[in-house]
Amino acid sequence: MPFDLPALPDPALPARYCIFEGSKILLLDQALPDERARGWPLSQQLFIGVHDGHNLYLAELVGAPPAGCNWLALRPALLSLPSGLTPAIARAAQIRQFQRTHRYCGRCAGPLLQRSGDSGKRCSSCGQLYYPKLSPAMMVVIHRGRELLLARSPHFVPGVYSALAGFVEPGETLEECVHREAFEEVGVRIKNLRYVCSQSWPFPHSLMLGFTAEYDSGEILPQEGEIEDAGWFDIDALPQTPTPISIAYQLLNHTVAWLREKDEGQV
Repeated sequence: MPFDLPALPDPALPARYCIFEGSKILLLDQALPDERARGWPLSQQLFIGVHDGHNLYLAELVGAPPAGCNWLALRPALLSLPSGLTPAIARAAQIRQFQRTHRYCGRCAGPLLQRSGDSGKRCSSCGQLYYPKLSPAMMVVIHRGRELLLARSPHFVPGVYSALAGFVEPGETLEECVHREAFEEVGVRIKNLRYVCSQSWPFPHSLMLGFTAEYDSGEILPQEGEIEDAGWFDIDALPQTPTPISIAYQLLNHTVAWLREKDEGQV
C-alpha cells in the first residue's frame, strides 16, 4: 500500500514503530510496536510518513526490550510479518541506513542537519544537500516458448533458482542494463522487453525493477564467479524459486500465468 509523506504526523492517527538494533527489528507480540511504544525509552526517533492508517516512526531502543518483545533479523521479519508491512519496514530500514551513514558532509566535513520538509539533510557549513541513496537494479525473466531461463548464484539457498538480476551502471538506461546483464550473466541476446513491476528492497537500499523478455539468440554460458548454474525450465517443471515476499516470486508468477494464457490462445 502507498505512503503519504506529510511533513508532520497526523494527530488523529495511531502510531506504529520500526525500532532497530543493529540488523534486527523489534517485534511486540509478533507485530510492529504500536501506541504502547510511546512511553518506551526511545532514541533517534523520526517520523517517516503515514502508512496503512498509522503515523510511522523510526527509532532505536535504549536498554532491554519490554515484556512481550523480541528482536528478529530483518529478512526473517519480512518473511513472518504481513506482506502489507513490507513497504513500511523497507522505508524505515533505508532511512535508518541513511541516518547512520550521513552524519557529516562529504564535501566539507561539516555536521549534517535534518531537513524539516523531507527525508534529506543539509550541511550546516556549506549548504550541500543529501538524500537517502537508492540503487536501481533490474531483474528479468527470459522466456522461450514455454520455457524460462533461470539461474542460481553461489550465495543462493541450495536448490533455489531465480531470474537474472544486476545493478544499473552510471549513464545506463534500464533497458540497456537488462540487455547487458542478460549477455554478461548467461551469454544470450534478448528482445521484446516488457516492464512488469517494481519493489523497494532494503538490503541495503535497492529499488528492484522487474521485466520479461523473449529469447533471441545465443547459448547459455554462465558468468564465472557470478552464476553457478543456469538452464531452461518448462513452466510446469520449475525448480525451487525465491520466497513470496521477493519481486522474483511476483515476476515468475506473472510470467508463468501470461505464458499459460498465451499457450491457450487468450493473449
